[in-house]
Amino acid sequence: MTHRDLDSLLRQLVILGTLAVLLVPAARGSSALFGWLPLWLVGMPLAAWWSLRRFPLPTLALRLPRRRRAQARRRRGHRVTAVVRAARRA
Repeated sequence: MTHRDLDSLLRQLVILGTLAVLLVPAARGSSALFGWLPLWLVGMPLAAWWSLRRFPLPTLALRLPRRRRAQARRRRGHRVTAVVRAARRA
């Protein structure tokens, strides 16, 4: 199976699983054998499809600016006064 075939198959599984969860009330529940069905019908195919595409970040996350914090500044006069005091003692 080629990369394109797998990509197409996973895309179809995500669409079908989403439709099943939206349209079939039993698909929103859980099973004793599988657990929570929306995870297996939508979440796992979506994670596989995302990993097949090598985990691209959403474009919205790339456009948001990071919070910029002010960097702490050093006191400039601290060393100069120490040198001046040492020179006065000598």
